[in-house]
Amino acid sequence: MTYGEAGTSRAAIGSGLICHGIPKGARVGLYFINRPEWTIVDNACSAYSYVSVPLYDTLGPDAVQFIVNHASVEAIFCVPETLRTLLSFITQMPCVRLIVVVGGVDENMPSSPAAAGMEIITYSMLHRQGHMSPQPFRPPKPEDVATICYTSGTTGTPKGAVLSHANFIANVAGQDLGVKFYPSDVYISYLPLAHIYERTNQIWLVHRGAAVGFYQGDNLKLMDDLNTLKPTVFASVPRLYNKIYAAITNAVKESGGLKERLFHAAYNAKRQAIINGRNPSPVWDKLVFNKIKARLGGRVRVMSSGASPLSPDVMEFLRICFGGDILEGYGMTETSCVITLMDVGDISIGHVGSPNPACEVKLVDVPEMNYTSEDQPYPRGEICARGPIIFQGYYKDEVQTREVIDEDSWLHTGDIGKRTFSS
Repeated sequence: MTYGEAGTSRAAIGSGLICHGIPKGARVGLYFINRPEWTIVDNACSAYSYVSVPLYDTLGPDAVQFIVNHASVEAIFCVPETLRTLLSFITQMPCVRLIVVVGGVDENMPSSPAAAGMEIITYSMLHRQGHMSPQPFRPPKPEDVATICYTSGTTGTPKGAVLSHANFIANVAGQDLGVKFYPSDVYISYLPLAHIYERTNQIWLVHRGAAVGFYQGDNLKLMDDLNTLKPTVFASVPRLYNKIYAAITNAVKESGGLKERLFHAAYNAKRQAIINGRNPSPVWDKLVFNKIKARLGGRVRVMSSGASPLSPDVMEFLRICFGGDILEGYGMTETSCVITLMDVGDISIGHVGSPNPACEVKLVDVPEMNYTSEDQPYPRGEICARGPIIFQGYYKDEVQTREVIDEDSWLHTGDIGKRTFSS
């Protein structure tokens, strides 16, 4: 699918929603895993001033029902599997007027409405209807709400983080100053699009005109997908990187003899070259590491890690075995993703980089936990951020919003950090 074809589908889906009477500013749910239609629907929401609301099974069916009612979702895009879940409690979601089934067959749709005033149609039908009755774009203002991302609350009740179009633009623009992507890049989308990490990554790559490929939907087949797609950009989380690390180190250990000694010789030589600021000899890649690189398709030039801390040992291992830039970042849904990110070319480990240029960062003393700005050798404290990347607040929850955003507009993350100094 080309960008032109995706743009045509975006207009058709947005126009189709208008044809079904879904008003400007309405909340639109997305209840399926990563696939091209997810991105098309999300972009249609942006082009026609709808608010996307990701729904996902991780929080359980009860949470899906809560989110739909809490956000007053009027239209839901789903797949046949999640349609069955929705139909089990559809009468308890009176706000829903339209359900669109991605990958559904027209003949298999329920012949009678599941609830009064509600219609179920296929994605292809909505696409045809919108294509036949095209409507002009209704572009939002920067401060308009782009999405409501629900996260698990401390009480078990999901909290809806309200993010504007300006939030996303600021976050991506800030990151884009340091890390460059190109139309020649290829990105694989497999981390949940319902989460801010993958969502912002994809917005960023699409902004740069890169190709986006989607996994088959089965994590057990991810390596097959990587081999087929051969991405140049790979984003993941420590859990998967740890598995890659364990698989390779175990394979090396089991190989024994000459192969094991050759790996360690190559590893140590490349490590020493990187530490000394030299380009490692290409011989080591030819002899050892190109086979390892092939596990991710053989072309990855940028790898990123987020969501939780990456072990320094694993970070170094990835850098040596796969080459390219390994960038670790730190952020959260409430900051539209990245607060800090490592710089391209930074070979140091054990930190999460410098602040996104689109925000300010400070550390606030937490004396009851013995974290202060006077700590030696590094100042420590609660990480706070301020700027255009900060969300508008929790949907319909002023109390919790005031708990995290103070009177000076600083977002209190609840995380403890320390400021290190580069040499």
